[in-house]
Amino acid sequence: MKIAVMAPANRVDEHALDAVPALAAEYGVELVIDPQSWASGGGHTWAGPDELRADTFLKYANDPSYHAIWFARGGYGSNRLFPLIFPHLEEAAKRKAYIGYSDMGFLLGALYARKIGKPIHGPMPVDINRKVGGRECAARTLAWLTKGDKSALEPGIIGTGKPAAAFNLSILAAMVGTKWLPDLADHDLLVEEVSEHLYRVDRMMFTVSNATQLAGINSLRVGTITLPDADGQADFGHSPDQIAWHWSKLMKKPYEGRALIGHDANNRVVPFGQVIPKD
Repeated sequence: MKIAVMAPANRVDEHALDAVPALAAEYGVELVIDPQSWASGGGHTWAGPDELRADTFLKYANDPSYHAIWFARGGYGSNRLFPLIFPHLEEAAKRKAYIGYSDMGFLLGALYARKIGKPIHGPMPVDINRKVGGRECAARTLAWLTKGDKSALEPGIIGTGKPAAAFNLSILAAMVGTKWLPDLADHDLLVEEVSEHLYRVDRMMFTVSNATQLAGINSLRVGTITLPDADGQADFGHSPDQIAWHWSKLMKKPYEGRALIGHDANNRVVPFGQVIPKD
């Protein structure tokens, strides 16, 4: 299997991916890390200007010799690439997997909306640097891609008989009302959030729960919600579970508890739209 690594949003530190090729080799993967991953320019902390990031994405998406694009990291800016990439995707782009989370939810969602390839919410190469459990986290993506190893999956999506999709809550809320949000009717929806106060989580859940585009979901679950400081939860007075339960009632959909997704080493794999059998 041949996998490309590139960065549609923020750049990575030059040596942050040094340990990834050896891990990939353990799974029989030929890993190609494009130098664009640590490029700079274009503003913010992006991995090069929009045009460079888009051209690099297209180079691998349209190359039939690659089986997957594994996004190097998240950050900000992948949504800026939509007009530069979607008109130029070719047949080969429909036959590969795309893996990431956080800001990569923009790309995963837009690809899924257009039935292009196999979008997968899962750990990214940079996760290998997490101080505790980083190597195991990054390995889950490789285990799923190469072996279909169900132990890498978010356990709550197995054996439900329903497809699932997972998003960072900020990204999902930003996609509401746009043509890029996929049809998630009959899907189990999993959301997570990082470095946001709970009052902002509540606001975003308001947007999601009132979105007519999401009215057909099957259920709601919530992954890790990390706060920007220790007072974030106390200031609002409601836990992530209470927030989710409140807004799921408005949607008239079941809130089915917590999920193992998020910006931490417990992050598991969620293949968009796949019904995963129990056995």
